[in-house]
Amino acid sequence: MSVLVTGGAGFIGSHYVRTLLAGGYPGRDGVQVTVLDKLTYAGNLANLPMEHPRLTFVRGDVCDLPLLLKVLPGHDEVVHFAAESHVDRSLDAAADFVRTNVLGTQALLEACLRTGVRRVVHVSTDEVYGTIDEGAWTEEWPLAPNSPYAASKASADLIARSYGRTHGLDVRITRCSNNYGPYQHVEKLIPRFITGLLSGESVPLYGDGANVREWLHVHDHCRAIQLVLDKGRPGEIYNIGSGNALTNRQMSDRLLTLVGADPGLIRRATDRKGHDLRYALDDTKIREELGYEPTVPFMQGLADNVAWYRDNPGWWKPLRESDPGI
Repeated sequence: MSVLVTGGAGFIGSHYVRTLLAGGYPGRDGVQVTVLDKLTYAGNLANLPMEHPRLTFVRGDVCDLPLLLKVLPGHDEVVHFAAESHVDRSLDAAADFVRTNVLGTQALLEACLRTGVRRVVHVSTDEVYGTIDEGAWTEEWPLAPNSPYAASKASADLIARSYGRTHGLDVRITRCSNNYGPYQHVEKLIPRFITGLLSGESVPLYGDGANVREWLHVHDHCRAIQLVLDKGRPGEIYNIGSGNALTNRQMSDRLLTLVGADPGLIRRATDRKGHDLRYALDDTKIREELGYEPTVPFMQGLADNVAWYRDNPGWWKPLRESDPGI
């Protein structure tokens, strides 16, 4: 069994690869793993067990169809993480998001079709649904993305659906809530707050901090992806949630407590343009069909995450130093 993981040097992809190679998913012992990653600012070889005998690394662009046609033969499955994923960056560089997320997904699926890959999991996001005042999104909810990032992911979802409907390619789509965990790039909210507070620097809270997000540990997200790969149905979409919903203000208060930092380090910042107020996923489908449920208690996971960043400054300090805006 061989699996290609695109974007496997990033935060979520690398967690999936490390767990897969460590025998963390039932029935996957001995699997051969190829990681394809462009190694942009968000990709990091330090996230991967590069010396592992069953890991092959290929540096390359998911938009490069000739490269994909060389790499894919012999692989049974693909898990597609590769994406530009930071909303703030998409406000100023939308073309990069359209290229990687839309054109890259199309190139990958075309290569899978031509080389006989048996199944693909396309990893997406709850942000494709837009914002919701009350209740929670089911998989049948209309797509209404509000940021260039979310629009590019929604477009990729539709490309994926089309390859299933038109060509019969076995493509399964997952849409997850906000992730957190070790090795997450410091541009994202939780690691940005943790590393900033550990450094004694102020950290920005957008607007009044009332925006609501649902938080899922990367370990549970990757477990759910594996369930969809192993047991999901071709052409289906699966929401992956946690039920751990907090306002950004509540999250900042918890991180202040866990880090032991001065509340005065939280500064109010101009709100993000088009900032979605609330996300909420109904993940009944994956729970009932595939037996998914989160296993990482939220506050324990958050505390462990703070401890990981506290213990690994050598990993995150270069990232903060390389981007003065963080």
